[in-house]
Amino acid sequence: MRYQLRDFRIRSGALEEFVDQWRAGVVPLRAEFGFEIIGAWSNPETDRFVWLLAHEGDFEAVDRTYYESADRGRLSPDPARLIEEAHKEFVVPAL
Repeated sequence: MRYQLRDFRIRSGALEEFVDQWRAGVVPLRAEFGFEIIGAWSNPETDRFVWLLAHEGDFEAVDRTYYESADRGRLSPDPARLIEEAHKEFVVPAL
């Protein structure tokens, strides 16, 4: 299993909107592609959204397929439009 930590800075004042759209569109679509969302957290004081997702197979290949899919292209509204800065990195369990 590979894990990726994603840390987003969301446009000021749009965090709640982002979270609602992420839950409605991204979460079920990621599951269709075999991803497991381990957890997600938001910090309204800093407009940050952090989540951890995992995939048992070739994470990078399936992630590309996810982004290139027609379903991802039809995601509307697309919460990604509210992301001002994104940081992604693979992590390994320490516990």
